[in-house]
Amino acid sequence: MTHYIRRYVPGGTAFFTVRLHDQTCDLLTARIGLLRDVVRLCQKQAPFRIDAAVILSAEMHMIWTLPAGDADFPGRWRMIKSTFARHVPVPGDMTTGTGIWARGCKHHPIRAEADFALHMHLIATAPVRAGLVRRATDWPYASWHHRRGTTLRTIAPVPSSPDPAIAAPAM
Repeated sequence: MTHYIRRYVPGGTAFFTVRLHDQTCDLLTARIGLLRDVVRLCQKQAPFRIDAAVILSAEMHMIWTLPAGDADFPGRWRMIKSTFARHVPVPGDMTTGTGIWARGCKHHPIRAEADFALHMHLIATAPVRAGLVRRATDWPYASWHHRRGTTLRTIAPVPSSPDPAIAAPAM
């Protein structure tokens, strides 16, 4: 068994990817209202700032910053995942004991402005890379829709989607 040592920095900023066990379902977007309520509830109980977020059908990417002196990213994710899971019906193929969530989550501490910009780019382009939309601004489940008066910027051209109907035109 692999043992990972994760570094949680008090008051730090980190990028996360959290996935559903079944990557073919659309549970996160189908129950987006519930997911938003669960995240807000967690923020009330254990404050943190969401710097950026995008919710795809079966995965979400977020950049969080915790308050000074607090490094409990895992506790917050545990609260979000367990509360969300308790309020959705479990699909028949997920009754094996694994639940709706894939084990763990991918975590990357943000250490510099360039690192932050790279992960903002990953969040901004995720719906395009997943083949869900042609332009990132067309995806409704992203934090940039809540930032009025700001322009969505990326640090590089978005790669084409695997779906030719959505793929960005070649340059």
